[in-house]
Amino acid sequence: MQFIFSVLLFLVFLTISILHFYWVFGGTKGLNKALPTNEKGKRVLNPKKVETTLVALGLLLFGIFYLQKTNLRLIILPDYYFFRNLGTIIPILFTIRAIGDFKYIGFFKKIKNTEFGKFDTKLISFFCLTIGIIGFLLIYIEQL
Repeated sequence: MQFIFSVLLFLVFLTISILHFYWVFGGTKGLNKALPTNEKGKRVLNPKKVETTLVALGLLLFGIFYLQKTNLRLIILPDYYFFRNLGTIIPILFTIRAIGDFKYIGFFKKIKNTEFGKFDTKLISFFCLTIGIIGFLLIYIEQL
């Protein structure tokens, strides 16, 4: 079970990372659904290419972390405190993302009737919560 969950999370993070790199290199498909807007349709986040690149690299790192749990290693992450605790940090981050900021993102957002708000409610928040749950399940499985 650990192998399946780890490969699944690797593939998820790899896919999301590739999507972010696509946006860095000028792609626009899906961007309107990926960035929150206010009620008037104006974006409340306007990430620059550097910021999007950092997110893409972070997501790729998360994927590599989970790939290492399968022993199918492309890159061996060093045994630093940060990397040892990444298995706890990732599910916490994605669970917090699913809960949201109580205004624009997450299950408890107030602004729900924008294109992003509807997509976030239908897919992104559930997706983030699922990542969080699978990450916590992996922690549990490792402790057995």
